[in-house]
Amino acid sequence: MSAPGQLRPVPRRSTAELIADQLREAIMYGSLSPGDQLGEAELAGQLGVSRGPLREAMQRLVQEGLLRSERHRGLFVRELTPGDVRDIYVARLAVERTACELIMRGNRGEALARLTPALDVLAEAAAGRDRTAMSNADQAFHRTLVSCAGNRRLERMAQTLLVETRMCLSVMQGVYPEPEEILEEHRRLLDAIVEGDEERLLALIESHMVDTVERINAERAAAPAPAHDPEPGPGG
Repeated sequence: MSAPGQLRPVPRRSTAELIADQLREAIMYGSLSPGDQLGEAELAGQLGVSRGPLREAMQRLVQEGLLRSERHRGLFVRELTPGDVRDIYVARLAVERTACELIMRGNRGEALARLTPALDVLAEAAAGRDRTAMSNADQAFHRTLVSCAGNRRLERMAQTLLVETRMCLSVMQGVYPEPEEILEEHRRLLDAIVEGDEERLLALIESHMVDTVERINAERAAAPAPAHDPEPGPGG
């Protein structure tokens, strides 16, 4: 692994990769909502790209599960069910647990230098009780956590999972914790890294994910059962 500040080659990225990044961001922040159809001509015009790399980028997102393809209709932003939400958090636990193990056995100092400012941003959002800012800061903290592991494959997996997490926020609206609770959960994660307590860190990251899934299950159990099995709506 390169030392901090050391110059290293800049990775070359294809146009399709850059387009895929923009599409993921549009899905994450709601510019493209669950159920939206992606018009190829319109998107190519908005992005200022040709259709070839755009198609390649969209197929990448189909493979990642962010888009779905309907024959004779086109591509749509995928709609998530409560079951999808649970699956997302199970996958996130696997990725972030591994990232935590790598951090604790690697350069903890570098991880702390990056995670401390991320926690400060989360604290500022919590103080303002701004749920949008909280969501942004929460995701940024977890993205930084995985990035600190220094494993590009984990980062790629986390990238898709965090986009899906953002997509499912409407499913979680009734179970999203109070800002102070979210902040305290993340502060405990950082404290475990400071103390070098790997066992505690892994227990905390598991609790963080499992508690969310349990809240979702409880919310779903409390909801009245539908008279029939409808198509999942946006975020649901």
